[in-house]
Amino acid sequence: MYFLIAAEAAIFTIFVVAYIFYVGKSATGPQPAAVLHAPLFLTACLLSSSLTTHLAVRGLRSRNVRRFTWWWCGTVILGGIFVAGTAREWRHLVYQDGLTIQTNLFGTTYYSLVGLHAFHVIAGLLALAVVLVFAIRGDVRQEHSARTEVLSMYWHFVDAVWVVIFTVVYLIGR
Repeated sequence: MYFLIAAEAAIFTIFVVAYIFYVGKSATGPQPAAVLHAPLFLTACLLSSSLTTHLAVRGLRSRNVRRFTWWWCGTVILGGIFVAGTAREWRHLVYQDGLTIQTNLFGTTYYSLVGLHAFHVIAGLLALAVVLVFAIRGDVRQEHSARTEVLSMYWHFVDAVWVVIFTVVYLIGR
């Protein structure tokens, strides 16, 4: 997992640098300040999901599978809210603001960076959901806590990347 996270961090770094380099260089189309609104609620949901994941793993380590299942389910719900909110934001940007990946450099770098993150959130959610199904079926036990901790490391990484993206795209890059 450490090697995967290191490789993914390198990829995200490239995308963040590209966004920073190209933001404000579009001659046409909507600019970031005109169309982007900081998704504070979605950010709170995603960052809270790191806490729920941590609490789930801690519950499993202490042999409390029921607590694990509830906190893990909370993580899936919070991550799902984040993805649904991102889809809603993109729908608004495309249909109300006319910003697509082809509109200008801002659109290209924005959708590439935020889309890369959304892809990672969806991949993480799928993995979390599979574990949740196993937990609901009663197939998760305390001896699986190390495995769930590895998955939670990936989830924490995805959340940490969002902090960087949120800062660059919605705070600095506007």
